[in-house]
Amino acid sequence: MRIAIVCYPTFGGSGVVATELGVALAERGHEIHFITYKQPVRLDLLSRNIHFHEVSVPKYPLFKYQPYELALSSKLVDMVKLYKIDVLHVHYAIPHAYAGYMAKQMLAEEGITIPMVTTLHGTDITLVGNHPFYKPAVTFSINNSDCVTSVSQSLKDDTLRLFNIKKEIYVVPNFIDTKNFNNPYTECQRDLMATPNERIITHVSNLRPVKRVSDIVKIFNIIQKEIPSKLLIVGEGPESEPAELLAEELGISDKILFMGNSNEVDKILCFTDLFLLPSEKESFGLAALEAMASGVPVISSNTGGLSEVNIHGESGFLSDVGNIEEMAANALKILSNDETLAAFKTRAKKSAIRFDTDTVVPQYEAIYRNAISGNC
Repeated sequence: MRIAIVCYPTFGGSGVVATELGVALAERGHEIHFITYKQPVRLDLLSRNIHFHEVSVPKYPLFKYQPYELALSSKLVDMVKLYKIDVLHVHYAIPHAYAGYMAKQMLAEEGITIPMVTTLHGTDITLVGNHPFYKPAVTFSINNSDCVTSVSQSLKDDTLRLFNIKKEIYVVPNFIDTKNFNNPYTECQRDLMATPNERIITHVSNLRPVKRVSDIVKIFNIIQKEIPSKLLIVGEGPESEPAELLAEELGISDKILFMGNSNEVDKILCFTDLFLLPSEKESFGLAALEAMASGVPVISSNTGGLSEVNIHGESGFLSDVGNIEEMAANALKILSNDETLAAFKTRAKKSAIRFDTDTVVPQYEAIYRNAISGNC
């Protein structure tokens, strides 16, 4: 199949999943066309089966904000005609499904029918999409998609609760290629971050308020009082500075490394002992899954799709949002004993196999075939 993928090309979960999906599909023999405003950060190499088409938005003084949706719709029309695309796969209801619908209508005027699959990732539904300004457009975009998927059952439930949806929503979870997480543990790498007697605790995100980064610092503060530890915070965002100020107030700045964005998360995870994800909301929790695949147990909140990924008492522990004391206590249960930590690491890695590429990507292939045949 010739598949056009529209996504945000950033470090966020939706962009990562869309990129990894395109790469996996290309490896399975499909022709993939990424259409977005810059090359996705996880798209290292283009190949015979992978193409990137940049959406350029010409500046015009009439517009205070440049109309990206219009530029994207026009680019989609051109690429569908030029490369004879079989199916559009757009990630996020707005603006991508909205732009995809407009492209479908323009193509229909020329007698070209192109099915569109829309994948819902979270903030397009629970935050931005539910705003009164956008809700009608989101509802319209979902209902006018040919096939709709969500990355978790929790997100599907939220979508049906918040919007008047008339389409079937298929749950297709996020995924990872577990083979890419079989990095050998090397002591020299670990020594770059911590001394041999210290545990390494990690958090990876875009450091938005929904990630509750201050909670991470507070949880770590309790842990480090009992066990020598280092905290690695990977990512950039508005909560980075408040977290750094809180660390200074608590007197633990020397035990926390703010590492910014990184393309080497897998290397960081390979010597991590525990992953913290106390988010206010997570539609899935891709960062937790990547940690588990690296053999890292997870302490997380029980919100959204996290309970579908992180299995309480097996791959880690779940707690109510904001329950810092319980999260810290559960972390200490895992970290205090080498044998307990080793057992959790083994179970976390085993649990992640449920979301392997070879299990999930065929589900998308089946949905594409259904969309093309009109059977969604």
